[in-house]
Amino acid sequence: MPSPFPRLFALALLALAAPLSVAPAQAQAERCPKLVATSPFLSPPRLTAIPAAMPGEREVSLTFVGHATFLIETAGGVTLATDYNDYVRPSVVPRVATMNRAHSTHYSLNPDPGIERVLKGWREDRDPVHYDLEVGDLWIGNLPTNIRDWEGGTIKNGNSIFIFRAADLCIAHLGHLHHTLTPEDLGALGRIDIVLAPVDGSYTLDVDGMVEVLKALESPVVIPMHFFNPSTLERFLAKLADSRYTIARQPTPTVVLSRASLPTMPTVMVLPGR
Repeated sequence: MPSPFPRLFALALLALAAPLSVAPAQAQAERCPKLVATSPFLSPPRLTAIPAAMPGEREVSLTFVGHATFLIETAGGVTLATDYNDYVRPSVVPRVATMNRAHSTHYSLNPDPGIERVLKGWREDRDPVHYDLEVGDLWIGNLPTNIRDWEGGTIKNGNSIFIFRAADLCIAHLGHLHHTLTPEDLGALGRIDIVLAPVDGSYTLDVDGMVEVLKALESPVVIPMHFFNPSTLERFLAKLADSRYTIARQPTPTVVLSRASLPTMPTVMVLPGR
């Protein structure tokens, strides 16, 4: 039986030189080939209701809270909320919160004082912000990207793709992504197992552009977010179904994943939310 990790060693080596905020030795140790679409789930993910069940030793729990906010929980008990804001928040105070600049549903000026680390995905001077830190058994990095302003201009480095690594899983939250990714961006990101993707097709990247990004990332699991209404979500799903992605609709907003449960056929995992 062929190995599920067969190809792109040359691309993985090229990725080591790209400018993601990871220390060179760590980047070299953590790069690995992308998966190949050949078979369905190796083993089924665990589905739970909120509050999330404690993930096992080699598992990560993901809960879609709504809009662009997910609650990530590791086996070591670290909790992180993505695009933390004043409107959509998890039921627990996370240990870590990430934010993006686009507008107020992606950041908070008054985060809960119980949050240990608040990580903004931008700097006011528009220079890129860089994170390379460990909180318990969770590693956090980022790749700065540009966003549009309300007049159609460009705000340099106004968004970050945040990357989280736990239980040997690499998770990327695309934030408020407004443009496709360059080969240098893709090389910097390396292997992404689970991508949390905004699919509204207007406020962020258009649907065709987002599909291009997802195909380039070749992640085994795509979880849609930032879709506002069912028709917008269905338009995105139809486009990916045409691109030979499997659509898997989940009954609960929480899924517990491990490397053993990753599919090798690209799969869109739809969690209840908005």
